[in-house]
Amino acid sequence: MNGSLRDIRREYSGAALPADVGDFDPWPFLEGWIADAVASDEPEPTAMVLATVGLDGRPRARVLLLKEVGPDGLVFFSHYESPKGEQLDATPAAAVTLWWSRLMRQVRAVGRVERLTRTENEAYFRSRPRASQIGAWASYQSQPLGSRAELEEQVIETGDRFAGRDVPCPPDWGGYRLIPDEIEFWQGQPSRLNDRVVSRLTADGWVTGRIQP
Repeated sequence: MNGSLRDIRREYSGAALPADVGDFDPWPFLEGWIADAVASDEPEPTAMVLATVGLDGRPRARVLLLKEVGPDGLVFFSHYESPKGEQLDATPAAAVTLWWSRLMRQVRAVGRVERLTRTENEAYFRSRPRASQIGAWASYQSQPLGSRAELEEQVIETGDRFAGRDVPCPPDWGGYRLIPDEIEFWQGQPSRLNDRVVSRLTADGWVTGRIQP
């Protein structure tokens, strides 16, 4: 199997990043790339890998969905009492990676993480489909599960519990905001000579430069 994996080849291509990055602002550029990903019919254009520091000091990573982007940061939601929640409480810093295979583009961001307010959590929770709202109550994220049937029973019981009324936002569920101090844009290019630009936040604002492939 290793031999066949080594033989897999795909030539990368795409429009190069701006030649002049002297006045580069990473936020509108990132928003533009996300819009391009949505328009390109990526299967899950807001999917991103979130990496945290485990309580044992080892890294942990998983895929989740980006729900908001702008100069204030990158927003995602989860269960606060999940392993990732415990890890972010212990070490409130993380890294994220977005990858769009159709466009051969990647974005990496690193920074501190803070919880959203209860008001922000409730506002977003109200926008979710009812089935997802019930799921947030029914699932004890990452806890042991005896069988799929057990989970389905929890969902039914939760649906009955909230029958005929709105589903409130669980107290242990909510959002996080990653506030980056470093954002890298990566555009695939032929012969693996990929185009890379990194923006780093300084006391004077964002400073951007190119780095080698």
